[in-house]
Amino acid sequence: MYHISKTNSADPDFVVLVQQLDADLAARDGDEHAFYHQFNSIQQLNHVVVLYDNNTPVACGAFKELEADTVEVKRMYTLPAHRSKGHASRILHALEQWAKEKKYSIAVLETGRRQPEAIELYKKNGYTIIPNYGQYTGIENSVCFQKMLSA
Repeated sequence: MYHISKTNSADPDFVVLVQQLDADLAARDGDEHAFYHQFNSIQQLNHVVVLYDNNTPVACGAFKELEADTVEVKRMYTLPAHRSKGHASRILHALEQWAKEKKYSIAVLETGRRQPEAIELYKKNGYTIIPNYGQYTGIENSVCFQKMLSA
C-alpha cells in the first residue's frame, strides 16, 4: 500500500532520494552533470512530495514558483526497484493538484535526452514539448515540457 506525504526540502526521506537521483544523473550526464546540478539545489523547496510504499520512501518530486502563474516541476525520482508501478505519475499528479490549490495554472519542467523514460512519462501525462526556457535555452541535451493545469 502506498501513500503520499506533502513536505518540504528539509525532509530526510526526500534528501536521501535526491542523493540517489543525483548519482543517477551524474552517471547519465557525465561531464554535463555540473551544468545541470547548479540549477537543482533543494534548498528552500517548500512544495515537496514523497511517495511511500509500505512506509518505505520510494519516489519524490517537487515544484517551485517560476512566474506568478507558473511552477517548475523539479527533482522527480523513483527508486529503480519501484519503477513501472505508476509511482512517478502519482507524484506528478500530486504536484499538479497542489499547484492548482495554490492557484498556479501552468507547469513546466526540463529533462534530459538521456532520460527517455522521463520523456515518455511526461508525454503520457499530458505534457507537450516547448522551446527550451531560461537557463536551458540552447542546451542540446535538454527537453522542456509544459502542461496547462485545469481548474
